Amino acid sequence: MESTSLGSQQRGRLDFPGMDQAKHGQAQSDQAFNKAFIALGSNMGDRISMIEKACRAMESDGDIRVLRTSNLWETEPMYVKDQDRFLNGACEIETSLSPIQLLDKLQDIERRLDRKKVIDKGPRTIDLDILLYGNVCVSEPRLTIPHPLMREREFVLRPLCEMTPGAVLPSAGSETLSEYLAKLEPVSSDAISTMTPLSSTLPPVTALRRNRPTHAMAIMNMTPDSFSDGGALQSNGSKFDVEGDDARFSANLEAVKRVVSETVEEGCTILDIGGQSTRPNAPEVSDVEEVNRVLSAIQLIRSMPEAAKVAISVDTYRASVAERSIQAGAHFINDVSGGIMDPELLPTVAKLGCTICLMHMRGTPQTMMKLTEYQDGVVAGVAEELKERIRAAEAAGIRRWRIILDPGFGFAKTYEQNLELLRRFDELRAWPGLEGFPWLIGTSRKGFVGKASGTKDAKMRNEPTIVTTAAAVQGGADIVRLHPERGMMAPVRMADAIWRY
Repeated sequence: MESTSLGSQQRGRLDFPGMDQAKHGQAQSDQAFNKAFIALGSNMGDRISMIEKACRAMESDGDIRVLRTSNLWETEPMYVKDQDRFLNGACEIETSLSPIQLLDKLQDIERRLDRKKVIDKGPRTIDLDILLYGNVCVSEPRLTIPHPLMREREFVLRPLCEMTPGAVLPSAGSETLSEYLAKLEPVSSDAISTMTPLSSTLPPVTALRRNRPTHAMAIMNMTPDSFSDGGALQSNGSKFDVEGDDARFSANLEAVKRVVSETVEEGCTILDIGGQSTRPNAPEVSDVEEVNRVLSAIQLIRSMPEAAKVAISVDTYRASVAERSIQAGAHFINDVSGGIMDPELLPTVAKLGCTICLMHMRGTPQTMMKLTEYQDGVVAGVAEELKERIRAAEAAGIRRWRIILDPGFGFAKTYEQNLELLRRFDELRAWPGLEGFPWLIGTSRKGFVGKASGTKDAKMRNEPTIVTTAAAVQGGADIVRLHPERGMMAPVRMADAIWRY
């Protein structure tokens, strides 16, 4: 049977360089590196943090490199029912270690992370198992590869199928991993979901749970040229921008403070701070100016007790701004270019270990509206190009469970394409290769909303934005990005009441 590379949708044997097909084989001596899949699990304490510590520990000595990860899946306990839900995932690694050496390394990591295992198949802080090691089968007292119970465990097969669905287990017939998964009894969406962390202040997003709440993200434009507010966030008639002398700037921050207080009181859970306009044909500002704008807002928000539980995202495509922002107390990055405009952005986010929202865009704000031709239609085009950005993020070292997606309404899309994308958003969300990711939808006051509703003044588009927000929630959005206004949360709560609860 013809081999297939990892991640391929085709049926085929696992194809790892340096591995033989022997039943009890080890790595061939003339090959330095081999590939394997490791299961990641935890159901005690801060589960995401523990799994991320384990991944970092694997790479600490240089004999293991994590190539990519699955999403993290929260599942009901399978064997011992009287325990908390498990968080499970998998990672693909490259290693110079033999299977037994790899086992020793993983068990040492478990000990270093103070693994606690109360009973067999019971609660544990961290669990690391070798699922596959190339095409090798191992049968020893301490180790069996492939993992003997993996074919009956959805929490093992589902993460593996995100990375290599068409793989066939060595010495196990011709069925693929995805075919094993399809034969298992289906579970409800309330029993299994991906989990994506936003911040330490908010619960992770559970993108596949029907009854999850929708997060409202308030737009905090620290720019003098925002497309819809003319350089002013409005709060009790006050305006602010970030240009001028120190006295004006101090007064403007007081206006920001009022807006933040009102927005948080409304029930908004995320504040999205931007220091560089991304409207069509917007001029670029220097990274120093963008940093100054953003950091002032972050420092102000972090000083406000009423905003202590709100997550702060930063709307930037620049690596330098992202790094300074996270160091100053922001929680995640919202990049309109999906890592395209600054090649250092994705590696920087990987180093920071924070979550990133990858938005679909073509070109730059200056050129994007000339790039609206989609050969196979806008939904397919956006889906496949977002998959490219996911692969780029993974190659840079970003964990799959740290990725949020945004279809990019208004960016390299015509009026008709924006409407089609919103109308068929549920199809995009279920596109092969995009399942399980959380989605951010930003339609607030955008041009297609104004054209459809006949509203030329962007500031007057709040009412039609309510309709697009409801459509986004119905289609499965996890975060809706809105301009801060009185009553901004009411439509979100109403949509949740209809479609989520």
